[in-house]
Order: sequence, then C-alpha cells, then structure tokens
Amino acid sequence: MPQSDNETVTNEAGIADDATLAYLGLQPDDILDAVDSVGYESDGRLLALNSYENRVYRVGIEDGPPVVTKFYRPSRWSDAAILEEHEFAIELADADIPIVPPIRHAGATLHFHGPFRFSVSNFRGGRTPELDDMELLRQLGRLVARIHRCGETRPFMHRPTLDIESFGLRSRDYLLDHGVIPTDLEPAYTSICDHLFDGIRGCYARAGEPQHLRLHADFHPSNVLVTGNVVHIVDLDDTRMGPAAQDLWMFLSGDRNEQTPQLEELLEGYTEFRNFDARELHLIEALRTLRIMHYAAWLARRWLDPAFQRAFPWFDSNRYWDEHILALREQAALMEESPLAWNVTGNY
Repeated sequence: MPQSDNETVTNEAGIADDATLAYLGLQPDDILDAVDSVGYESDGRLLALNSYENRVYRVGIEDGPPVVTKFYRPSRWSDAAILEEHEFAIELADADIPIVPPIRHAGATLHFHGPFRFSVSNFRGGRTPELDDMELLRQLGRLVARIHRCGETRPFMHRPTLDIESFGLRSRDYLLDHGVIPTDLEPAYTSICDHLFDGIRGCYARAGEPQHLRLHADFHPSNVLVTGNVVHIVDLDDTRMGPAAQDLWMFLSGDRNEQTPQLEELLEGYTEFRNFDARELHLIEALRTLRIMHYAAWLARRWLDPAFQRAFPWFDSNRYWDEHILALREQAALMEESPLAWNVTGNY
C-alpha cells in the first residue's frame, strides 16, 4: 500500500522517534554538512524558504549559483514514494516542461545524511502569478495539459489517490477520534460532514467517474514562479493520482462572474494540448471541499511540530472551528449549484 501523508509527527505510541526528534531540531550545521556531503562547497549562507511540511532552504555555494535543499519530514512518505516524485519531475523536465527537478549526484536524487533524507535542486527565483493576467492563465493551462499528457501514460505505484476516502473521510475521522474539535461543536461538525459527503458523491457521479492520472495535485499560485515571460513550476511534494480538474481549480478566484473568464482562459490553453472532459467541472467545488477538510486535519496531525504552533496559533481556538464549520456549510450550498460554464472551443 502507498504510504500517504496522513501520518503524524509521532509514532503509534504518541512519542517522537529519533528521526523525528532530529528533524524537529534540524540545525544550520546539519544543513550545510548535508549539502557538502553530496559534492557542494557551501559558503555558509542559508535562507529558510516558505515550507511547513518539509524544511527547505536556499544554500549559497562557493563559486556557483545557490541551490535549494529539501529535508523530508520523517514518516510522511516512504523512500519509494519520494523517488517516484523525483522520477515524475525528471520525466516532466525531460519533456521540456519548466519544472524544477532534483539534481542527480552519483546517480541518486534522494540522499541520506545521518537521520536526514534530503534532495538538492537548482534555485529558481520569481514572483507568484497575477490571477487577472489572462494570457498567463492561458499559458498555465498549456503547462497543466502537458503535465497531464505525461501523467496519463502510467500510474503511480507508491503514492496515493486524491479521493473522498483519503481527503474527506480520513480527515473527519482523525479530527473526531483525536478530540481536536471543541466538544460543543462536534454535533454541528458531524452533521455537516454527513451532508458534505452526500454532496461530494453527487458531484463525482455527475462527473461520470473521472479518469485518474498523475497530477501535480497542489498546483496553486505559490507553486508557480514567474520571471518576465518565463514560468517555472515547483514543489511536486504532494503529487498523486487524481482527476485533471484538481490542477486547474486553484487558479480560480473571486465570485462566479470572476471565475468564469479565468476558467475560459485556463481551458483555452489546456485544450491546445489535451482534451478536457467538461463533466469534470462538477468536481470543482467537491475538490475545494475536500481540500478544506484535509487542510484542517493536516494542521491537527502536525500540531506537535513547534513550527506549526508558531505559524498557526489560531488553530486550536473555538473561533477557527466556528469559521471552519461555516465554510463547510457554504461548500455544501455551492455543490448544489450548477457548475461553472465553459464555452467549449478545444483545439486538440
């Protein structure tokens, strides 16, 4: 069975193991020594990059451009699952898709230094895309389609599938089983979840059992770097099997009137390279709902990590859970509405 990202930072007894303790206490010397161990001579400069799941740093290199090193959270992915991510990234880069893959050193992309697992990639700078830039949205649609053309050639063997079980049911069960939700809000949470799962199943039924393929799966503006007319895609850490719509909907923002032209541009670009089944538009709000549920459970699973408590101090407040339940109720209503309209003009 694939090892999913539904692991906590502790073992089954609720006690952090040695690898987790080392990871939580990762020091600058550990980072520099690890980078040096794969043939780089670091200049001692470090900059922590925006990442909570893993520890990611830009590292200065003597007589060369900086690199990015990623230290993988213990117990999240198996080595085989990480290597499958790396292989997919390299496959995409070999197809001239502007993704940033890990660098091979001595034939390997996953490296080990003491208790740490890490990879090294080239550094790419840039800004996040503006979602009102319609030409850029069309360009992103083309890139997603090209990713999916590679992604549909074969399945992952060691990585999970984005579905109602992994993102929805397991998220609900974790929150309830671990007493995360305030007691007075549990009945409301349980009730809305039952309603949501009916709605999600209805959306999937209307989508006609969509094809699952290898996806980026966490494709949102922060994972796109834009420099001039050059776009780079980063962070395949969440790559998994799922429907094509998952790699498109996170670039839709605003109300329905704002999202419709954004969707038109994305799919205008997408269908230059790959057909898009319009029935998958029924999945957009279902996938958004699953992400909201998964996000709350993800924070709960990582709460023993001090970095999460610093970054999300509001998570264990009643106000957060009031707002979370309200957001879920809004999603239940949205899933009952007609999907966004698309004027099909595919070129593929």
